[in-house]
Amino acid sequence: MREKTALTPDQVGKRRRLGLRIGAFTGTAILLVVLTLVSTTVGSLNVSLAELVHGLASGGDEAVRTVMDVRLPRIIIALFAGAALAVSGTLLQAVMKNPLTDPGIIGISSASALVGSLVTAIFPSLFFGVPLLSILGGLFAYLAIYSLAWDGGVHPTRLILVGVALNMTFTGIGQAVTAAFGGGVNMTGIQSIVSGHIAQKTWDDVRLLVIYVGITLVVALFSARVCNLLALDDKTARGLGIAVDRNRFWVALIAIILAAITSSTVGIVGFLGLLVPHIARLLVGSDHKVLIPYAILLGALFMLASDTIGRAIFYPYEVPAAVIMAVVGGPFFIALLKIGGQTDEY
Repeated sequence: MREKTALTPDQVGKRRRLGLRIGAFTGTAILLVVLTLVSTTVGSLNVSLAELVHGLASGGDEAVRTVMDVRLPRIIIALFAGAALAVSGTLLQAVMKNPLTDPGIIGISSASALVGSLVTAIFPSLFFGVPLLSILGGLFAYLAIYSLAWDGGVHPTRLILVGVALNMTFTGIGQAVTAAFGGGVNMTGIQSIVSGHIAQKTWDDVRLLVIYVGITLVVALFSARVCNLLALDDKTARGLGIAVDRNRFWVALIAIILAAITSSTVGIVGFLGLLVPHIARLLVGSDHKVLIPYAILLGALFMLASDTIGRAIFYPYEVPAAVIMAVVGGPFFIALLKIGGQTDEY
């Protein structure tokens, strides 16, 4: 009989990491499916899963049609928006080498939402062009952050402080736009963008978000290798022949597109892009080839959970998903600062 070869500590470690990753992916996927099913039954209209299946089969149940036209679009939007924001935060943290980076905190989301609000209010006929115009707003915010934070280099803490200041500025202007157009016909659309509310979304919003976000998420998956290389010291990366600045710009652009499209459709949802990447790293490690796919799952789970809780906790009233994320993300952000989030190293 052959003697079993003892595993080295390195092999044991690899097997343990693999097991944790498989468990994390499997567990999160199961939770996401269960939560999606539960979310279809939560809200002002009580429809059980059995009634939903029967209504879909018969095609004649009015309550089921209401769920399909109102609740299902909301669920799909929450899933795609959560995935987009989580991946956006993951990419921005890789680009800026700063664990405190989040598209909502540094002003990218608020700038994109501001552009979305203005276009919705002034040029409602440009509905399908709102995401593209919002990307320009997000890109402007990104360039403004770097230019204002630059002082012979960019210090991580300075970058965050400038981003927070710009975020407050853009948010204030967005609220002013809401007040200025308070009596207009587009008030509902503007308010949902500013407040981060997913209610009253339609299948047009679903198509818009799924097309833009779906394509960009696929592109983000192919950026994993570049993100791993950007984690190296810039001098080391350049020594390996990597065009650091060019790759950093393209990865940042992918992150901005994801944040801008989501913000222009769903509104400003802070902390999700900060919270999810940190939890994901604890569960699956820092390899972006695994981290980005897992962030898609975990981000979708967090966003849908926030929206579902917001619908159920103060029924029949609703709390926007952005508020739920702020309640959870705010303390997490403070804790991160306390335990060493201010470190210069990513």
